[in-house]
Amino acid sequence: MGFARTVLGDIKGEDLGFTYTHEHLYAVPPVCQKDRDLELSSYENSVKELLNFKSVGGQTLVEASTLDYGRNLGLLKKMAQETGVHVIGTTGFNKHIYYPEWVEEKSVEEIADLLAGDITEGDKESGVRAGFIKIGTWYNQIHPLEEKTTIAAAIAHNKTGAPVWGHTEAGTMGMEVLDLLEQEQVDLTRVALGHLDRNADEYYLLKLADRGIYIQFDGPGKVKYYPDSVRVALIKSLIAHGHLNQLLISGDMGRASYLEAYGGGPGFRFIKTKFIARLLDEGVTQEQIDTIFIENPRRWLAVF
Repeated sequence: MGFARTVLGDIKGEDLGFTYTHEHLYAVPPVCQKDRDLELSSYENSVKELLNFKSVGGQTLVEASTLDYGRNLGLLKKMAQETGVHVIGTTGFNKHIYYPEWVEEKSVEEIADLLAGDITEGDKESGVRAGFIKIGTWYNQIHPLEEKTTIAAAIAHNKTGAPVWGHTEAGTMGMEVLDLLEQEQVDLTRVALGHLDRNADEYYLLKLADRGIYIQFDGPGKVKYYPDSVRVALIKSLIAHGHLNQLLISGDMGRASYLEAYGGGPGFRFIKTKFIARLLDEGVTQEQIDTIFIENPRRWLAVF
């Protein structure tokens, strides 16, 4: 077992413990995003929410705010120091509508070097190293700039071995982005795709799982999309089809209105205290829960 790269340094994989694989603690989308509920910029509130996670047994949180989404690795380091929670930061990009102008101006190779440097040396502002590379695609299409950054991320991954995590818009373009990564010689067993439960198509999810990737569900408690009964059924189907070791579950609580410390809900405690209880009640075993929240994140993240 290797090491995972946290904002406080590398730790043994077995020390990660119970892990959420996609959350946000500090996020400042660019001004083109008019929905400011997506902004999480209160240090005090985010620390309080992180302590909520710790209070129910949370040990590691993967923070997914990217270069185009207000990433601040220095603040994440401070949060980790204050709370004692392992925090893993990212490098990479969300989606083209947020990109700064330099993404178009720089070459693929220059962007790849920047991403690889964030992994191996740390960002220029704080010196804190990122622990995974994030890519992203748009709704039912891969924008040319997203293709560019995905290729750059693939090059950086091949240089560093860092895990890759992919934003899918409403769960679309999963097959297509995997094709692109595969063309760049990326081992798909090192890749996780997120927001896939937004596209609650059992056939599609099973086909993605057949390609060896990690399948991440990150919508528990968000009944505005559909009830959790749909997610539970899909999780049980993926397990029944032999894909237990590829499942990741997190909350993606990337809105102030989702976080208790910001006055919303369901918050970081929801999955640990309520969604897992439901999975157990519906026949998922504790051993399978431990695989999803402890073993699978460790295998995906502890590669250094």
